Amino acid sequence: MGQKVSTTAFARVGTDEPHHSRRKAILAKHPEIKELYGPDVRLLPMILAIVAVQLGLAVYSTQLEGWKWFFLCWSLGGTLTHWLSLGNHELSHNLCFKKTFYNELLGMVANCGQGLPSCISFKKYHLEHHYSQGVDIIDVDIPSDWEGRFFNTRPKKVFWVILQPLFYALRPLVVNPKPLSVMEAINGIVTFAFNAAFAFTFGFKAVMFNIAATLLGMGIHPVAGHFISEHYIFKEGQETYSYYGLLNLVTFNVGYHNEHHDFPRIPGFKLPMVRRIAPEFYDPLHSYDSWSGVIYDYIFRSDLGPYSRIKRENKKAA
Repeated sequence: MGQKVSTTAFARVGTDEPHHSRRKAILAKHPEIKELYGPDVRLLPMILAIVAVQLGLAVYSTQLEGWKWFFLCWSLGGTLTHWLSLGNHELSHNLCFKKTFYNELLGMVANCGQGLPSCISFKKYHLEHHYSQGVDIIDVDIPSDWEGRFFNTRPKKVFWVILQPLFYALRPLVVNPKPLSVMEAINGIVTFAFNAAFAFTFGFKAVMFNIAATLLGMGIHPVAGHFISEHYIFKEGQETYSYYGLLNLVTFNVGYHNEHHDFPRIPGFKLPMVRRIAPEFYDPLHSYDSWSGVIYDYIFRSDLGPYSRIKRENKKAA
């Protein structure tokens, strides 16, 4: 079955998440960072362009068979659809338009390129990840106890990485279920109506390309390394980690993750400026230059697994 993971429980802390205090300290020394706050409309043409390329790729893929179709779907399709997912991450913070509705509308356009409705549900849970980082039950970014117990060997961790899109979709419904909102229903209707029209025009295979690319791009894929790199404990005592490699170019700089949690009101385009302005706060922190290396280490290190996360007590549930 492979070597078992030595970590058998979540790391429990009684302290608050580190970002509020660091943000306060940084702003006291570098108040000019506040000038970076606010939406950046550059996100609009970027997302529209990525959707257009992805849809064009999906149409082209209908000419391919077998491994050629799969490889294009995993490689370029997975990169583009994941890029759209991280565009929706930006939109969940209202970082393109000032009005929430316009950000949500653009998120639905992004979902048309992915083939799956996700932007509204993602926002509902992702903001809680910021407000209540690591808090038991509320922060559904943290794996369930069952995941920690079951995916406890190297082969099982490989399957856990592959199945990440499944866990991201279903974990919130099990751990912290919330009623379906009107906007979520609209999100579903818009996405599936587009899928139907796209399939009618170009064939079902084109729609399956978008859906499969989205799922593959969230599994064992270089850009999906950010799921693990962001908050899994690779260095004792550190809760959030940044990545400063080239793949930030196709992920709206989500790798600048300490910077993002410190300043969620700053768009990804400007997060590198935060590090340049306040290097004394970020350079001493452990960071990465390879997301593929993060995935490899997560699978093969016996001290890492789904339990390698920091949890805080849910005071409301206590």
